[in-house]
Amino acid sequence: MNLSGNTILITGGSSGIGLEMAKNFLKRKNKVIITGRNEQKLQKAKELLGEVTAIQSDVSNSSDVEKIYQQVSKEFPDLNILINNAGIMWTINLQNHKHPAAELTKEFDVNVKGPIWMNDAFLPLLKKNTNTAVIIVSSGLAFVPLPVAPVYCATKAALHSYTLSLREQLRDTDIKVFELAPPATQTELLKDFNEDDMKGIAIMSVEKMVAAFFKGLSIDKYEIRPGQSNQLKFMSRFFPNFILKQMSKTVDAMHAG
Repeated sequence: MNLSGNTILITGGSSGIGLEMAKNFLKRKNKVIITGRNEQKLQKAKELLGEVTAIQSDVSNSSDVEKIYQQVSKEFPDLNILINNAGIMWTINLQNHKHPAAELTKEFDVNVKGPIWMNDAFLPLLKKNTNTAVIIVSSGLAFVPLPVAPVYCATKAALHSYTLSLREQLRDTDIKVFELAPPATQTELLKDFNEDDMKGIAIMSVEKMVAAFFKGLSIDKYEIRPGQSNQLKFMSRFFPNFILKQMSKTVDAMHAG
């Protein structure tokens, strides 16, 4: 994959992994568009990044997806890389019946519906251009769930399966389909977790994680699994019951709390 001279759209680009991706793509002389739900965060990111286009948009809103497609296809007809990075992660006690229905499934709206809608909107545009790619950010938890975050893990497992199918359906096109499965990474996504939840989990810096992403992208490694994500996939195949038990240690504490 050529990492320079591209036009790239990154959802969830105002913080965390998306922001670090944007920094690195800009250093490699690419045009970068970032989106996010929070206008204030977007403007801070724009001030930090400089030569970037920031567009407020919520991938869990199908009308927003259509609007951003109309804007980007008009202003950036040479768009050739779409990065589906936007995501949310919550701990949820499934024995607590006080969660509103919409809150219980909000992670599916952002993490699964969002990428599916974005891909559906932008694939016709990508097909017109060269050096094209769709990149989906899943998680090491796509392979083994962390039971205190049950819905998040289910969304990432769904994304992993969807990505495999998308890659097969696009194999007769010039569009490459990459999956980035980050391990626990030092971003806002971990704010809902306490020290016990993270015990035994090696948290990777966002800089190191994104560096691994660029290395994999440069050699067309279609499933990029930095750090412990690689171990989680291995354990899920050969020691599934053992690794699930290890990942479930904080469930009792959640229920007691």
